[in-house]
Amino acid sequence: MLQNIECDPPCKILDFGCGPGRDLKVFKELGHLAVGLEGAERFVEMARSYSGCDVWFQDFLSLDLPSEYFDGIFANASLFHVPGCEVPRVLKELRATLKPGGILFSSNPRGSNEECWNQDRYGMYHDIEGWRRYMTAAEFVEMTHYYRPAGLPREQQPWLASVWRKPDILC
Repeated sequence: MLQNIECDPPCKILDFGCGPGRDLKVFKELGHLAVGLEGAERFVEMARSYSGCDVWFQDFLSLDLPSEYFDGIFANASLFHVPGCEVPRVLKELRATLKPGGILFSSNPRGSNEECWNQDRYGMYHDIEGWRRYMTAAEFVEMTHYYRPAGLPREQQPWLASVWRKPDILC
């Protein structure tokens, strides 16, 4: 994600669904201005303590984000918890908090465009075509996508990662 952001460091990064703060801490150590957003209250204080960063406690379905503030959004293993009927609105809100030309990275478990409950956790699982429909409808431009972990056969790569840019100007 960072190599796609066109700003002079430090960049303002939102770690969307930061969990206990592992990646948030890395962004800070790299010299960026990182802010976490977490919907699970038990992780908020853990992330603050571990990373030393601001962490906002917000429900993914009730976001309160500043307009055109962030250079990048890192959404690793988080957006797939948003119900499909809510994804268009949430993506629109994430686009609005990005500066023009800002980058959104997402990594979600890949699947066959289904939604389901797995024990007590909701999940939405897409192939690249299904995820691309959501992202382009939210007016993001695809930069790249790939499967993780790298170097394994596709059936052993459960994660679909993708990088998207907010256009400078919408036509």
